[in-house]
Amino acid sequence: MHFRPSPRLLLVALFLFGYPSWGFAAPQAPAKAPSNKQQTQLVEEYMALDLRDHHAFERGMAIVAELQAVSLARAQELSKWRKSLAKLDLKAHRTLEKKSGHYFYWEKQRSGFFIVGGNTKKPRGLLIGMHGGGLGSGDANSSAGAFSAAVSALDLVGIFPEVLEKTECGWTDSGTEEWVMDLVDAAIRTWDIDPNMVFFSGHSMGGYGSWTLGGHHADRVAALAPSAGAPTPVYDKPGGVIVEIDTGIVANLRNVPMVVYQSLDDPRVPPDANQAAVKDVDKARALWGGYENFEYWQVNSRAHDLPEGGMRALLDRIMHFVREPLPQKIVWQPHLDWKHQFHWLWWEKPIYDAIIVAELDRENNTIRIQSSADLNGLWVLLDERLVNMKKEVVILVNGVETNRAVPQPNLGALLLTTSGADTELSFCARLPIRGNVK
Repeated sequence: MHFRPSPRLLLVALFLFGYPSWGFAAPQAPAKAPSNKQQTQLVEEYMALDLRDHHAFERGMAIVAELQAVSLARAQELSKWRKSLAKLDLKAHRTLEKKSGHYFYWEKQRSGFFIVGGNTKKPRGLLIGMHGGGLGSGDANSSAGAFSAAVSALDLVGIFPEVLEKTECGWTDSGTEEWVMDLVDAAIRTWDIDPNMVFFSGHSMGGYGSWTLGGHHADRVAALAPSAGAPTPVYDKPGGVIVEIDTGIVANLRNVPMVVYQSLDDPRVPPDANQAAVKDVDKARALWGGYENFEYWQVNSRAHDLPEGGMRALLDRIMHFVREPLPQKIVWQPHLDWKHQFHWLWWEKPIYDAIIVAELDRENNTIRIQSSADLNGLWVLLDERLVNMKKEVVILVNGVETNRAVPQPNLGALLLTTSGADTELSFCARLPIRGNVK
């Protein structure tokens, strides 16, 4: 005879001795959600953190993990927290003066100089105008002068920062890049600007800046218009030939409209770097598609001058574009350890120069990702704009299913993606890539 224990006896045994090792894990009790008071305290603490600092980031992720236990499955709870986070963001972060003039962002240190111009009452969009220069030279007055008439005529507010340190690569040195992105968020808060109407442009070194910051933060911009400036080229030897363009730029620009202005006889910024970048765009288009609105505007006999018609002629070519915050297909090549989100992907420890190709299949509620990198710590951000939140979402990496689950809206995910002013890139749920998939 075979002994067959009754269901009641099995329950008693499990209660007394725990779950045996039968190839599955004991169910985990859901984490207890913090009280309402604790939720508010944790959110306010998170908002006060500078997540670009390593220790602050660790604390922030601990807060996010704790608040994941707070369900936002009910539409009214989600709506309430979205409104609360918007108010707390305004309270916790910087806004700007609502009038034209010269300002210092950090008044106590007398640093972070910038100029405001254009429509400062109710602008239709924001232009970040980057000045030229180099080692020991360049100032915000030059870009303000070059762009002033254009931003006013185009009904934009213009922010013209000055690099924090005047080096050959001033727009990416000494914290300037971080500061420029802070200015973008501050301007959106101040004038209630549509985050889908943010433009970068600049001349000479400012062209380099708009190429490079535009590539690093391609998910934040509607369009780019670099003038007589290019991304950094890499040569095989001093005075040799260009072998590649600096990484973290062209790959990210798949969905970003661009007009690149270059004169063939420019003695200060010869055309070879921009021509090499154009070739990289062609290669990227062949690999991943996209780049439909990339224009290389090449002229002759303008030397290092602005295009004929000034910056208005350049900006006119991009003003009809509006950012698509949720593209169906994205390509991300991380270049900054402090940029964790790119459109609807979020990576705890982004791998420098890795390539991620991610595509959304709305019809089948599926996310398809291709990458040769170790994607540990990568999450897919979700809400009702991307998928059917009531059904299982399937994540495939290199053709292999790594996760299948019904997304659970929660306060942790919402907070994680609402730490800036760009509400279009805020999501209420996320799903991880399971395992070290390569």
